Amino acid sequence: MPDELNTTVDFLIKKGITNPEAGIILGTGLGKMINEIEINQVIPYDEIPNFPVATVEFHHGRLIYGKLEGRKVLAMQGRFHYYEGYSLQQITFPVRVMKRLGIKYLLLSNAAGALNLNFRKGSLMLIEDHINFLPDNPLRGKNDDQLGPRFPDMSRPYSGFLNDKLISIAKAQNIALHKGVYIAVMGPNLETRAEYRMFRSFGDAVGMSTVPEVIVANHMNLPCAAVSVLTDECDPDNLEPVDINEIIKTAAIAETGLIVLFKNLIREIEL
Repeated sequence: MPDELNTTVDFLIKKGITNPEAGIILGTGLGKMINEIEINQVIPYDEIPNFPVATVEFHHGRLIYGKLEGRKVLAMQGRFHYYEGYSLQQITFPVRVMKRLGIKYLLLSNAAGALNLNFRKGSLMLIEDHINFLPDNPLRGKNDDQLGPRFPDMSRPYSGFLNDKLISIAKAQNIALHKGVYIAVMGPNLETRAEYRMFRSFGDAVGMSTVPEVIVANHMNLPCAAVSVLTDECDPDNLEPVDINEIIKTAAIAETGLIVLFKNLIREIEL
Protein backbone atom coordinates (compact mmCIF):
# COMPACT_ATOMS: atom_id res chain seq x y z
CA MET A 1 0.00 0.00 0.00
CA PRO A 2 2.63 2.68 0.87
CA ASP A 3 4.55 2.07 -2.38
CA GLU A 4 1.38 2.11 -4.48
CA LEU A 5 0.17 5.22 -2.67
CA ASN A 6 3.45 7.05 -3.25
CA THR A 7 3.48 6.09 -6.93
CA THR A 8 -0.05 7.37 -7.51
CA VAL A 9 0.43 10.57 -5.53
CA ASP A 10 3.70 11.35 -7.35
CA PHE A 11 2.01 10.76 -10.71
CA LEU A 12 -0.85 13.15 -9.90
CA ILE A 13 1.47 15.84 -8.55
CA LYS A 14 3.41 15.69 -11.81
CA LYS A 15 0.08 16.19 -13.59
CA GLY A 16 -0.29 19.48 -11.73
CA ILE A 17 -2.63 18.41 -8.94
CA THR A 18 -1.38 20.30 -5.90
CA ASN A 19 -2.92 21.26 -2.56
CA PRO A 20 -6.60 20.49 -3.17
CA GLU A 21 -8.71 21.66 -0.24
CA ALA A 22 -11.78 19.44 -0.66
CA GLY A 23 -12.45 16.02 -2.11
CA ILE A 24 -15.78 15.15 -3.72
CA ILE A 25 -17.09 11.69 -4.65
CA LEU A 26 -20.06 11.76 -7.03
CA GLY A 27 -22.40 8.79 -7.00
CA THR A 28 -24.75 7.16 -9.49
CA GLY A 29 -26.37 9.66 -11.84
CA LEU A 30 -24.75 12.58 -10.03
CA GLY A 31 -22.33 14.08 -12.52
CA LYS A 32 -23.60 17.61 -13.18
CA MET A 33 -21.54 19.00 -10.31
CA ILE A 34 -18.59 18.82 -12.70
CA ASN A 35 -20.17 21.58 -14.79
CA GLU A 36 -19.78 23.93 -11.82
CA ILE A 37 -16.02 23.38 -11.55
CA GLU A 38 -13.46 25.60 -13.26
CA ILE A 39 -11.50 22.62 -14.55
CA ASN A 40 -7.71 22.59 -14.72
CA GLN A 41 -7.12 18.88 -15.23
CA VAL A 42 -9.16 15.82 -16.25
CA ILE A 43 -7.53 12.40 -15.88
CA PRO A 44 -9.33 9.16 -16.81
CA TYR A 45 -9.02 6.51 -14.12
CA ASP A 46 -7.39 4.08 -16.52
CA GLU A 47 -4.43 6.47 -16.86
CA ILE A 48 -3.81 6.71 -13.11
CA PRO A 49 -1.40 4.14 -11.64
CA ASN A 50 -3.07 1.69 -9.21
CA PHE A 51 -6.56 3.16 -9.72
CA PRO A 52 -9.44 0.76 -10.41
CA VAL A 53 -11.60 1.46 -13.45
CA ALA A 54 -15.34 2.09 -13.05
CA THR A 55 -17.26 -0.64 -14.88
CA VAL A 56 -20.77 0.75 -14.43
CA GLU A 57 -21.89 2.47 -17.63
CA PHE A 58 -23.29 5.58 -15.94
CA HIS A 59 -20.08 6.23 -13.97
CA HIS A 60 -17.73 8.26 -16.17
CA GLY A 61 -14.49 7.26 -14.45
CA ARG A 62 -12.58 10.56 -14.40
CA LEU A 63 -10.64 12.48 -11.78
CA ILE A 64 -11.40 16.20 -12.03
CA TYR A 65 -9.13 18.90 -10.58
CA GLY A 66 -10.04 22.58 -10.55
CA LYS A 67 -11.71 25.36 -8.62
CA LEU A 68 -15.20 25.45 -7.16
CA GLU A 69 -16.33 28.63 -5.42
CA GLY A 70 -12.71 29.78 -5.46
CA ARG A 71 -11.39 26.66 -3.69
CA LYS A 72 -9.24 23.92 -5.17
CA VAL A 73 -11.21 20.69 -5.34
CA LEU A 74 -10.53 17.14 -6.46
CA ALA A 75 -13.65 15.34 -7.67
CA MET A 76 -14.23 11.71 -8.56
CA GLN A 77 -16.75 11.55 -11.40
CA GLY A 78 -17.76 7.96 -10.82
CA ARG A 79 -16.89 5.67 -7.94
CA PHE A 80 -16.20 1.97 -7.48
CA HIS A 81 -18.45 -0.65 -5.92
CA TYR A 82 -17.86 -3.98 -4.21
CA TYR A 83 -20.28 -5.67 -6.64
CA GLU A 84 -17.95 -4.80 -9.52
CA GLY A 85 -15.48 -7.33 -8.15
CA TYR A 86 -12.99 -4.97 -6.52
CA SER A 87 -11.74 -5.39 -2.97
CA LEU A 88 -12.71 -2.74 -0.45
CA GLN A 89 -9.04 -1.75 -0.28
CA GLN A 90 -9.12 -1.00 -4.00
CA ILE A 91 -12.42 0.85 -3.72
CA THR A 92 -11.12 3.14 -0.99
CA PHE A 93 -7.63 3.66 -2.41
CA PRO A 94 -8.63 6.99 -4.05
CA VAL A 95 -9.65 8.37 -0.63
CA ARG A 96 -6.16 7.68 0.66
CA VAL A 97 -4.69 9.32 -2.43
CA MET A 98 -6.82 12.45 -2.02
CA LYS A 99 -5.89 12.72 1.66
CA ARG A 100 -2.19 12.44 0.82
CA LEU A 101 -2.60 15.13 -1.84
CA GLY A 102 -3.84 17.47 0.87
CA ILE A 103 -7.66 17.54 1.05
CA LYS A 104 -8.97 18.79 4.39
CA TYR A 105 -12.43 17.23 4.14
CA LEU A 106 -14.39 14.82 1.96
CA LEU A 107 -17.90 15.24 0.57
CA LEU A 108 -19.70 12.13 -0.68
CA SER A 109 -22.95 11.57 -2.54
CA ASN A 110 -24.89 8.51 -3.57
CA ALA A 111 -28.17 7.34 -5.00
CA ALA A 112 -30.20 5.37 -2.45
CA GLY A 113 -33.61 3.84 -1.89
CA ALA A 114 -35.88 5.43 0.72
CA LEU A 115 -36.78 2.98 3.50
CA ASN A 116 -38.44 5.65 5.62
CA LEU A 117 -41.91 5.99 4.15
CA ASN A 118 -42.01 9.66 5.13
CA PHE A 119 -39.22 10.31 2.61
CA ARG A 120 -40.13 10.69 -1.05
CA LYS A 121 -38.05 9.92 -4.12
CA GLY A 122 -36.30 12.94 -5.53
CA SER A 123 -35.50 14.31 -2.06
CA LEU A 124 -32.17 14.48 -0.23
CA MET A 125 -31.05 12.79 2.98
CA LEU A 126 -28.08 13.85 5.07
CA ILE A 127 -26.41 10.73 6.45
CA GLU A 128 -26.10 11.03 10.23
CA ASP A 129 -24.92 7.46 10.78
CA HIS A 130 -24.70 4.15 8.97
CA ILE A 131 -24.97 0.39 9.33
CA ASN A 132 -22.54 -1.72 7.34
CA PHE A 133 -23.96 -4.88 5.75
CA LEU A 134 -21.05 -5.28 3.34
CA PRO A 135 -19.29 -8.63 3.79
CA ASP A 136 -15.82 -7.14 4.26
CA ASN A 137 -13.98 -4.17 5.75
CA PRO A 138 -11.40 -1.97 3.97
CA LEU A 139 -9.21 -2.04 7.10
CA ARG A 140 -8.99 -5.83 7.24
CA GLY A 141 -5.39 -7.07 7.18
CA LYS A 142 -2.15 -5.69 8.54
CA ASN A 143 -2.50 -2.09 9.67
CA ASP A 144 -0.12 0.63 8.52
CA ASP A 145 0.23 2.93 11.52
CA GLN A 146 1.39 5.73 9.23
CA LEU A 147 -2.08 5.77 7.65
CA GLY A 148 -4.15 5.42 10.81
CA PRO A 149 -4.72 3.46 14.03
CA ARG A 150 -5.44 -0.25 14.21
CA PHE A 151 -8.82 0.35 15.87
CA PRO A 152 -10.25 3.67 14.62
CA ASP A 153 -13.14 5.19 16.54
CA MET A 154 -16.48 5.28 14.70
CA SER A 155 -18.67 6.91 17.33
CA ARG A 156 -19.17 9.92 15.02
CA PRO A 157 -18.17 8.81 11.49
CA TYR A 158 -19.77 11.87 9.86
CA SER A 159 -18.44 15.26 10.87
CA GLY A 160 -20.83 17.09 13.16
CA PHE A 161 -19.33 20.38 11.99
CA LEU A 162 -19.91 19.62 8.31
CA ASN A 163 -23.37 18.20 8.93
CA ASP A 164 -24.43 21.25 10.93
CA LYS A 165 -23.20 23.47 8.10
CA LEU A 166 -25.20 21.51 5.53
CA ILE A 167 -28.34 21.67 7.66
CA SER A 168 -27.94 25.43 8.02
CA ILE A 169 -27.38 25.88 4.28
CA ALA A 170 -30.41 23.74 3.43
CA LYS A 171 -32.59 25.86 5.70
CA ALA A 172 -31.27 29.11 4.24
CA GLN A 173 -31.72 27.87 0.66
CA ASN A 174 -35.16 26.35 1.36
CA ILE A 175 -33.96 22.86 0.41
CA ALA A 176 -35.70 19.91 2.03
CA LEU A 177 -32.96 17.86 3.66
CA HIS A 178 -33.96 14.77 5.60
CA LYS A 179 -31.61 13.28 8.18
CA GLY A 180 -31.21 9.56 8.68
CA VAL A 181 -29.29 6.31 8.87
CA TYR A 182 -27.85 4.80 5.67
CA ILE A 183 -27.54 1.04 5.25
CA ALA A 184 -24.83 -0.28 2.93
CA VAL A 185 -25.40 -3.60 1.15
CA MET A 186 -23.36 -5.51 -1.41
CA GLY A 187 -25.65 -5.46 -4.47
CA PRO A 188 -25.92 -5.41 -7.40
CA ASN A 189 -29.45 -6.79 -7.04
CA LEU A 190 -32.04 -4.66 -5.30
CA GLU A 191 -33.74 -5.92 -2.18
CA THR A 192 -36.68 -8.26 -1.69
CA ARG A 193 -39.84 -7.18 0.12
CA ALA A 194 -38.76 -9.15 3.18
CA GLU A 195 -35.35 -7.48 3.16
CA TYR A 196 -36.94 -4.04 2.92
CA ARG A 197 -39.13 -4.85 5.92
CA MET A 198 -36.08 -5.87 7.92
CA PHE A 199 -34.00 -2.88 6.87
CA ARG A 200 -36.83 -0.44 7.69
CA SER A 201 -36.40 -1.38 11.37
CA PHE A 202 -32.70 -0.42 11.12
CA GLY A 203 -32.44 2.69 8.98
CA ASP A 204 -33.86 5.25 6.60
CA ALA A 205 -32.15 4.57 3.26
CA VAL A 206 -30.30 1.72 1.59
CA GLY A 207 -27.54 1.75 -1.04
CA MET A 208 -24.41 0.02 -2.30
CA SER A 209 -21.59 2.45 -1.57
CA THR A 210 -20.21 5.24 0.64
CA VAL A 211 -19.59 3.34 3.89
CA PRO A 212 -16.18 1.89 2.87
CA GLU A 213 -14.94 5.37 1.90
CA VAL A 214 -16.23 6.79 5.19
CA ILE A 215 -14.48 4.07 7.20
CA VAL A 216 -11.17 4.86 5.50
CA ALA A 217 -11.70 8.61 5.90
CA ASN A 218 -12.13 8.09 9.63
CA HIS A 219 -9.08 5.83 9.70
CA MET A 220 -7.07 8.73 8.25
CA ASN A 221 -8.71 11.38 10.48
CA LEU A 222 -10.33 13.01 7.45
CA PRO A 223 -13.63 14.80 8.23
CA CYS A 224 -16.44 13.79 5.89
CA ALA A 225 -20.10 14.36 5.14
CA ALA A 226 -22.43 12.43 2.85
CA VAL A 227 -25.77 13.12 1.20
CA SER A 228 -28.04 10.50 -0.37
CA VAL A 229 -30.26 11.34 -3.31
CA LEU A 230 -33.36 9.21 -2.75
CA THR A 231 -34.23 7.76 -6.13
CA ASP A 232 -36.97 5.28 -5.26
CA GLU A 233 -39.38 4.43 -2.45
CA CYS A 234 -38.88 1.03 -0.86
CA ASP A 235 -42.38 0.30 0.41
CA PRO A 236 -42.60 -3.50 0.69
CA ASP A 237 -46.40 -3.44 0.66
CA ASN A 238 -46.57 -1.45 -2.58
CA LEU A 239 -43.37 -2.48 -4.31
CA GLU A 240 -42.99 -1.95 -8.03
CA PRO A 241 -40.11 -3.21 -10.20
CA VAL A 242 -37.36 -0.59 -10.32
CA ASP A 243 -36.09 0.70 -13.66
CA ILE A 244 -32.44 1.76 -13.42
CA ASN A 245 -33.09 4.42 -16.05
CA GLU A 246 -35.73 5.95 -13.81
CA ILE A 247 -33.25 5.94 -10.93
CA ILE A 248 -30.72 7.83 -13.05
CA LYS A 249 -33.38 10.28 -14.20
CA THR A 250 -34.55 10.96 -10.64
CA ALA A 251 -30.98 11.38 -9.42
CA ALA A 252 -30.25 13.93 -12.14
CA ILE A 253 -33.30 16.01 -11.20
CA ALA A 254 -32.61 15.92 -7.46
CA GLU A 255 -28.94 16.72 -7.98
CA THR A 256 -29.80 20.42 -8.35
CA GLY A 257 -30.31 20.73 -4.60
CA LEU A 258 -27.20 18.69 -3.87
CA ILE A 259 -25.09 21.04 -6.00
CA VAL A 260 -26.40 24.05 -4.09
CA LEU A 261 -25.55 22.39 -0.76
CA PHE A 262 -22.01 21.40 -1.73
CA LYS A 263 -21.20 24.71 -3.46
CA ASN A 264 -22.30 26.76 -0.48
CA LEU A 265 -20.48 24.50 1.96
CA ILE A 266 -17.23 24.76 0.02
CA ARG A 267 -17.56 28.54 -0.19
CA GLU A 268 -18.34 29.02 3.51
CA ILE A 269 -16.15 26.47 5.22
CA GLU A 270 -12.90 27.37 6.93
CA LEU A 271 -10.75 24.51 8.22
